[in-house]
Amino acid sequence: MPTQPVTMTAPPAPKTAGGGSDFAQLSRRIAAEGLLDRRPGYYAARTALVLAAFLGGWWALFALGDTWWQLGLAAAMSVVFAQIGLLSHDLAHRQVFDRRLPSEIGGRIAANLLMGMSYGWWMNKHTRHHANPNHEERDPDVSPDLVVWSKRQARQASGLARFIGRRQAYLFFPLLLLEGLNLSFNSFRALRSPMMKRPLLEGVLLVVHFAAYLGLVLAALPPGKAAAFLAVHQALLGVYLGCVFAPNHKGMLMVTPEMKLDFLRRQVLTSRNVRGGPVVDAVMGGLNYQVEHHLFPSMPTPALGRAARITREFCAEKGIPYYETGLFRSYREILAHLHRTGEPIRSGG
Repeated sequence: MPTQPVTMTAPPAPKTAGGGSDFAQLSRRIAAEGLLDRRPGYYAARTALVLAAFLGGWWALFALGDTWWQLGLAAAMSVVFAQIGLLSHDLAHRQVFDRRLPSEIGGRIAANLLMGMSYGWWMNKHTRHHANPNHEERDPDVSPDLVVWSKRQARQASGLARFIGRRQAYLFFPLLLLEGLNLSFNSFRALRSPMMKRPLLEGVLLVVHFAAYLGLVLAALPPGKAAAFLAVHQALLGVYLGCVFAPNHKGMLMVTPEMKLDFLRRQVLTSRNVRGGPVVDAVMGGLNYQVEHHLFPSMPTPALGRAARITREFCAEKGIPYYETGLFRSYREILAHLHRTGEPIRSGG
């Protein structure tokens, strides 16, 4: 197991003499263990717990009344909203249901109605990310809108991205405070996009969400405390989601158009797993097993731990670097990567 994330040029995929591609061989091992089978009991229990926390939070909003303790509830509700987002992620990948229709219905209820994020917009963006993780030109998650993720992007940066890129390692976590608002803004903006399959339905669900969300907070609290509640809730929601998704790929191999990688190596070399046990598993919704999630997107969350052991052993057999580290170490690696990639801007390159 390497002790540093993979940031060098990736090795070419070797040709297999028999038995199919390396990924086909790994897939057979995974399938033989039944790790792709649905886990309805797990998702029923998880959904019930998240919904109970969601409804309980709104009950607590009125039970607490006019007090600054509401800011603690706002922080707790940011965790609940993020867990709804993680549940909608699993629905989008058909980890919960094997059919498209119930997955889309559940995803729109969770994302649009309960969380306030467009399921269709996020699904389109996330699908492109899975197809080309960390690809400088094809992965929307590493597009240099505000932050540059490679030195090539840094040399080409202009405007706000160039301004932020100078000190992006220091600004990364503060910028996450705005991610909740960014998700809402992009969700409404995407309603006008031709890629949106159900713009009217998604728009109605988003309007209902925000009308209820703002209406409940304003009904329970005076304007000043309501504004503080909303600010804390949205800011911490952005930080939570950013801290869950950033360790997955940031600071790992950046793929350029010149690189020729097979599916297995493209997914493994660009992904980072995060160790930590059941607590980290719950906090990150299973996305700490990012390597396995990218190789088998429809795999239910409870199966990812066992799949990680099989994948790690398989990669060792094939000489493929497989990287995992602790949660806080992953953040240090991300910040170090951001500082390195911003160097061409600081030096005037």
